[in-house]
Amino acid sequence: MKHLFFGCFKPKKKSSKQCNDQVSKQHSSKRISLSDLSGPDSPISFNDLSNSLVGSNLHVFTLAELKKITSKFSSSNYLGEGGFGTVYKGFIDDQLSPGLEAQAVAVKNLDLEGTQGHKEWLAEIIFLGQLKHPHLVKLIGCCCEGKHRLLVYEYMARGNLDKLLFRNYCATLPWSTRLQIAIGAAKGLAFLHEDQKPIIYRDFKASNILLDSDYTVKLSDFGLAKDGPQGDKTHITTRVMGTQGYAAPEYIMTGHLTTMSDVYSFGVVLLELLTGRRSVDKTRPHREQDLVKWARPQLKDSHKLDRIMDPRLEGQYSAEGAKKAALVAYQCLSRHSKCRPTMKTVVEALEPLQYLNDIPIGPFVYVVPSEVGKENNKEVEKKGCDQNQKGHTKKGHRHRQKLRVERSRAVYSDTALYKISKDMV
Repeated sequence: MKHLFFGCFKPKKKSSKQCNDQVSKQHSSKRISLSDLSGPDSPISFNDLSNSLVGSNLHVFTLAELKKITSKFSSSNYLGEGGFGTVYKGFIDDQLSPGLEAQAVAVKNLDLEGTQGHKEWLAEIIFLGQLKHPHLVKLIGCCCEGKHRLLVYEYMARGNLDKLLFRNYCATLPWSTRLQIAIGAAKGLAFLHEDQKPIIYRDFKASNILLDSDYTVKLSDFGLAKDGPQGDKTHITTRVMGTQGYAAPEYIMTGHLTTMSDVYSFGVVLLELLTGRRSVDKTRPHREQDLVKWARPQLKDSHKLDRIMDPRLEGQYSAEGAKKAALVAYQCLSRHSKCRPTMKTVVEALEPLQYLNDIPIGPFVYVVPSEVGKENNKEVEKKGCDQNQKGHTKKGHRHRQKLRVERSRAVYSDTALYKISKDMV
């Protein structure tokens, strides 16, 4: 394993004029853009790229090393699959490389027949190799051997928002956690938009929002990201790509991409957090399948808001906070891009909602099973609780009581985080 060096890129011959142009370009701006690699008038060699990213501490892994840390990409280490390819969990020990700390990692393996390819792999390295922020996933290194393209990231213990919000049948996300996720994601996008060279994420969606053990948001998957318009340009024109249900209407219709396209996508995710519904759900009645069309008209009416709030919250949320978050979502989802707020404004609007203390506190209701003898014997036995023919022992009873308390805390844990604060201006 080595520090970053792109042996798979062949250097191009350049005239002295091109060399001078590239030197002046690099001196005028610190960050390399993806267009620097693909623009016909401004080619860049692998030496230029390596020198620019050398301070990022990215590592180049060998394929053999990645096979070792993932147990040969074992199915037991399988984490999921996306447009880029399959993702596996691995573990780097402190003996693999002197410069790396021992840690769990996620290894993305490019699917050569998938929808994304070498250019998207390269975009990940270009953006995440240079951008550092608490709400962007950390890229540790990459692998480029023959046709193999892999990326190595920090491991995110709780997976992605899509999984937690829509596929977690054990517990629902409490209101405070949903707000925390929305604010963290908004801060990540605001950072990208306010960079010296603005970056348009282009594929903002629930499955690209990763969460660590503390529910800290990390934006991932920069394969479709683009450098935004600069100078007098108001937009960039590109092939329409992204995910159905999240893309801004003007981008779909014209291919014109701006930072406001990301703002619209954020509005969709915020709406998903409020309602607990997917952006597109074909299993619902026809008029409710498109979340934005169904829910947006009701966001401004506080009397109708209760109808669309996630019923799994069971009313345990701040009415004032939900009302103001709904108004933010309403503005982000405007069909006119110029009417949408900037992500910086969104952050300023959402942050104060964390401190509202009007969450109703109600009793936790536990329903006793009609036949106690059939109550999850496996769970009791797993905890070492003996049973007899007449029912559960005292030890088993104490264990079941502990489980009920833990379930209750899962519902109400968010209430302790709220403090008295002034209303959002």
